[in-house]
This record gives sequence, structure tokens and C-alpha cells, in this order.
Amino acid sequence: MNPVIICRYAPHEGPGYFATYLSRRRIPWRIVKIDEGEPLPAVKEIAGLSMMGGPMSVNDELPWIGPMLAFIRECVASDVPVIGHCLGGQLLAKALGAPVTRNAVKEIGWGRIDVIDTPVSSSWGPGEPFASYHWHGETFAIPERATRVWSSPYCPNQAFALGKHFGMQCHVEMTPEMIETWCETGADEIERNVDRSPAVQRQAQMRADLPSRLEALHRVADGVYDRWTEGLSQ
Repeated sequence: MNPVIICRYAPHEGPGYFATYLSRRRIPWRIVKIDEGEPLPAVKEIAGLSMMGGPMSVNDELPWIGPMLAFIRECVASDVPVIGHCLGGQLLAKALGAPVTRNAVKEIGWGRIDVIDTPVSSSWGPGEPFASYHWHGETFAIPERATRVWSSPYCPNQAFALGKHFGMQCHVEMTPEMIETWCETGADEIERNVDRSPAVQRQAQMRADLPSRLEALHRVADGVYDRWTEGLSQ
């Protein structure tokens, strides 16, 4: 089986629990460090494409964004499953023709996700609200022909599905180490926004009851990843 390619856009935003899931399922994977200039493989050489988060905007004039969008479109056209986490979800949405714009408020920390009651939603995991981790200031529109499956009180478009492709605004891939690192690297951003946005938490709130929160989040991730890996190309 060809590997799942995991595109990394920042050193501190790696695959997290997604890699743990793939390894447990004995699905081969490898990271392409876009932030270090590593080249994308040929679409015919991969089983699926996963994209992680990053601090940049998909609307920035960065040299890798155009080729990345073209690569996503080629994967979709070739029926190679694509999954996007936060920035990755925005990249997928933009590649499919949907705009990415500033969200009304920043979301940083734990927050409720509501599941839209549709047959498509039920095939992608949880059937009831859950708490996910967030860190974003922008949001995607839902691409044409895609179905909105998740929402939140502060960001209406939290996830969409289109066939075997899935884009998320929230982060279901979090691990304790990632949360600690993000709290450290994003401390200034937290302080600048904690009194400006009702969806931004202080570090102590993010760390509270972490083992049980992550256990519940990983059950949600398992449902999403189970559905996504069903479509992997051989």
C-alpha cells in the first residue's frame, strides 16, 4: 500500500494523534515538511493526503500555497482521499473553490461542536455535540456540493464532507504535548485576545481535566479517521 502523505506547515503543528491512529492501524505514512521546502510526491504514489494546521493564512502570498492547492485538486480529481485539519481544512475548501475569510472572533482553547443532523454527518462519527480544541482566526465557506457537518457557537462552519474528503476547522488531532507546546508558543496571542473574544481561554482552562478531555476527543477522531481510511487508495 502506498503511504498516506501528511503535509506539515509549521514545526510545532505535526500530525499528533492522527499519526498514532495510522500506526495503530498499520497504515503506512510519512510527513512532507512543507515548512522546510520538501517537495510533494506524485499523486499516483500516495494512498491519501492529510494536511495539518499552521499559523499562516491560505490567502497569504507564500510560494508553496499555489502548488499545494493544485496538488489538492489533483488528488480530488484522482479520487485520492483528502483530510484537512484547521489550516488544512481551509486549504481544502479553497482548492474546491470556497473562500476563506476572517472569522467574527478568534477561537482558542476548548469549545463545543454541534453536529448537523444529516445522513452525511452520521457517517463521519459523532451523533451528538462534543468538545474539540480550537486555534484559529479565519474560517472557510462550505464548498459547492459539499455538506456542512459540524458547527460551533462562534464559527458556523466547523467541518464539511464531500464524498471521501473531509475538512475541519477544529483540531481533533491534539495530544498533551501539542497543547503544552501551543500554549508556550502562542502565549502572547492568548493574552492579546483573551479579553477580546468569548471563545479564547486562558492556559489554565485549556489544561484543566486534560486526560479525560483528550480521551473523549480521540474517540471523535477515531470515528472521523475510520470513515476517511475506508476510502484510501491501494
